[in-house]
Amino acid sequence: MKILDKYLLKTFLLTFTTVFVILFFIFILQTVWLFISELAGKDLDLILVVKFLLFSMPRIIPLVLPLSVLLASIMTFGNLAENYEFAAMKSSGISLQRAMRSLIIFICFLSIIAFWFANSVIPYAEYKFVNFRKNIAQAKPAMAIAEGQFNDVGTYNIKVNKKSGENGNTLTGVTIHEKTNNFGENKTVIKAKNGELISNEKSSILKLVLNDGYYYQDVTPKDYEDRAKLPFIKGKFKKQIINIDLSELNKTDDNQESVGSTYGMLNVNELKYTLDSLNKNLNNEIISFSENINQRVGIKTPPKPFKTEKKKKPLPNNLLSLYTNKEKSDILKMASSNVTSNIFSIESTQKDLKDKQRDINKHLTALYEKFVIAFACFLMFFIGAPLGAIIRKGGLGLPIVFAVLIFITFHFINTFGKRLSQEGGMTPFVGSWMSSFILSPLAVLLTYRATNDNGLINFDAITTPISQLFQKISERFFPVQNKQ
Repeated sequence: MKILDKYLLKTFLLTFTTVFVILFFIFILQTVWLFISELAGKDLDLILVVKFLLFSMPRIIPLVLPLSVLLASIMTFGNLAENYEFAAMKSSGISLQRAMRSLIIFICFLSIIAFWFANSVIPYAEYKFVNFRKNIAQAKPAMAIAEGQFNDVGTYNIKVNKKSGENGNTLTGVTIHEKTNNFGENKTVIKAKNGELISNEKSSILKLVLNDGYYYQDVTPKDYEDRAKLPFIKGKFKKQIINIDLSELNKTDDNQESVGSTYGMLNVNELKYTLDSLNKNLNNEIISFSENINQRVGIKTPPKPFKTEKKKKPLPNNLLSLYTNKEKSDILKMASSNVTSNIFSIESTQKDLKDKQRDINKHLTALYEKFVIAFACFLMFFIGAPLGAIIRKGGLGLPIVFAVLIFITFHFINTFGKRLSQEGGMTPFVGSWMSSFILSPLAVLLTYRATNDNGLINFDAITTPISQLFQKISERFFPVQNKQ
């Protein structure tokens, strides 16, 4: 390796490592902020908190790595151009592509590592992260409930005034709201003087034993007139046991990044196998439903060719004329009921098929993301390196501005494409690669302009036509003044 390659590689690696560590620390703080509700006030020791953060860290790499490559490229080549080191290279006959050669090899190696990391480490970390949360709740069930505040645990909203005992399993002043529908409506309230949490490491069920309490349940009458009276049921108990499913702790909102999603725990081979099973299941359900609905509406499959039978007596155009008025009414009611039933069946099946297709799209997106992160390192390098040579500014000023703007654009397009593809607005392939497709021409343009020593924007190409236009207007309307 020549001295120039060693110098460029050493400069880039030093900048890249510094930027990566700083950005990684910033994103770790963001992770702590996102999961602060699960860490604060749960009586967890330092080792458990460190493990919790350790298993959540690998998911930060797909965000930190491309941004670090982009910022390090801009800063490295900006410093070289600002200190006229590029001018010295070019005067010696060394082009920009020749100067980038050693760094391109390093970026290739980095992309391979990024793909391996996304395919092996991140799925394993996701699996450990989800199971670690569940194991903590099983070993220390009091973690799921903090004092003095309502805690969402599955379909229950639990508040306790005080926890005591060795592991905080003894509860005093328990108030529970039970959510009865998807809108989180609370129609049942349970209050108890004290209670106890009992768990088993081999089971995902957390048992909550309540003593000396009352329960109140709102009743919704069928008649609207009775609803204004707001009836309810009140009961008293000496002892009541509530079973809570701890697997609910790993479920998050669909609009957020789900840490409990299975597709985030699979590598490429496992995703391909799962996608094959999901597609077969979807196709079988479509065929089964089509056959079922055809039988319900009376559509039969075309029979095999058979000999023509004798012609039957033709039916009248109005079939209802063959029946009495009462029979007509019964037939129309039956037809209306069948139509309503079929429409309901079609709508419910359509929703189920959309959910399954959305699940397939999420698995496809997870598959393509493993390749996108590797290509993103290439893309950000070929944007950052020529951009730094063009702007000729190093340090942490202007390079950060350009890097943040470019990365925000990349991340926004990437997130928008993934969300749209998951909902069926576009194919998962286009949604996952859309940000790369849009920014690739920018990388080619910047590399071309940096190679030819052109600026970022050719202002002469903009100002010259405008000046010529004003000159022509001036000569046409003020010819005498122009001659003088």
